Formats: sequence, C-alpha cells, structure tokens
Amino acid sequence: MDFSAIIIGDELLSGKRQDKHLAALIGILGARGLGLSRVVYLGDTPAAITRELERAFSSGEAVFSFGGIGATPDDHTRQCAADALGVPLAIHPDARAIIEARFGDEAYPHRINMGNIPQGAALIPNPVNQMPGFSVRDVHFVPGFPSMAWPMVEWVLDTRYRHLFASEPEVEATVIALDAREGDLITLMQAFTARYPALRFSSLPNFGNAAIPQMHIEFGFRGDAATVAEAMAQWRQALAEAGYSLLERPD
Repeated sequence: MDFSAIIIGDELLSGKRQDKHLAALIGILGARGLGLSRVVYLGDTPAAITRELERAFSSGEAVFSFGGIGATPDDHTRQCAADALGVPLAIHPDARAIIEARFGDEAYPHRINMGNIPQGAALIPNPVNQMPGFSVRDVHFVPGFPSMAWPMVEWVLDTRYRHLFASEPEVEATVIALDAREGDLITLMQAFTARYPALRFSSLPNFGNAAIPQMHIEFGFRGDAATVAEAMAQWRQALAEAGYSLLERPD
C-alpha cells in the first residue's frame, strides 16, 4: 500500500507559514519502514479540496490530510470530505461528548461543529486538546497544528497499518562522483536499476557548490540494508573502473 499526503492551507501557498508536515511525515513513516509516495498542497478552496479527496477515496492509498477540520469559516475539509463521499455531515456522538466535556456551554454554537464529520467516519484521538480527527476508510484527517497532527498520524499508523511495517527500516547509501555527467552514465545506471529492482536509485547532478566546486553527481540506493550495501559496493567499483574520483557526501 502506498502512503500519501494532502496538506491544506492558504497560508502555506502564500508563504506566510512554512510547511513542517512533509518532513515530519517522511520521518514518521521511515521509522516504521514505510515511505511517502505522493504529496499535494492545496489552498482553502472547497472545489479543489473536494476533487482531491474524491481521488483519495478511490486511490487505494493510505492518505493523511492535514488541516481544515476546525470550526472557523476557512475550515472546509470536513464538508469537502462529505461532498466527495456523497454523504451528509453528522455529529459523531463520541465527538459530541468530548467537546461538551471540554467546553461545557461554550461548546455551542460553534465548537460543536468540530464533531460534525462525514456520516460513518471513525474518530482519531487527539492527545493534546482531545478534539478528534477522523478517518473514512484509508483517508485520515488531522488538524494543521503539528503538535496535534503528528501523534495522531502515529496513532493511525500503529493502529491500522502495523502489519505493513518493515522488520528493519530502510537505509540509504550515497556516493559522489566528481566531474560526472548523467548522459555518460545512463547505460550503467540502467543496468544497475535492472539488477536491483527492489531498490530506489537516485541520481542528483550538481554544477558545483561551496562544498564541492566542480561538477559532480550524488548517487544513492535506498532499500533493505543488505541489498543496499551490495549494490553500493558494486556501484562504487563500476564508477572507479570508469575513472571517476569518488567522495562521501559532506555533512
């Protein structure tokens, strides 16, 4: 199963705030031997959110949607999720109890709407302020606040997808070839990707920087530790035999 993310908020697209969810999600997944296959950034535009959620519900992926589930006028995600599913919003009874217990009379008329979620959705517990997120099938909705969202994502993964965790997290090995050009190495790269189809191979050319002034390429293999070690040893040997000087990636 692939894992993907939808990150919502005008403040991200305008540059008022910098997104922190992507890096955190990659780390959370990676600690469980999982990877992120896709990420989409959206503004607070209901039509665009609804279209993306329609895709998410039919994708077969596990999707984490960040943001837009609060009670303010710019929080559209709950309604968009319901529209994408073709179901009404309904107050979840457990969410009602949580919100009323926390806010008392101040739960009405607005805060109670945080429990107004697509009919049939299940709750995601929030360990910070108890206001829950929700899941529909494999699409999971959490707040935009990182301190709340990230432990909620971890709970979903540990509760729903533990059977997909790798016994050992993936590792990555890299090497830098000086004065290398991708066009000269395509045949060799094709041979290695065919030889190691289970690994993810990367080729990142650079025209020079402060750390390494001359043109170079950083090559990488990512996957299980034993196969990565074997592939990288052979890749280093092939590059050396082709006459390239090799460096480790600067910290």
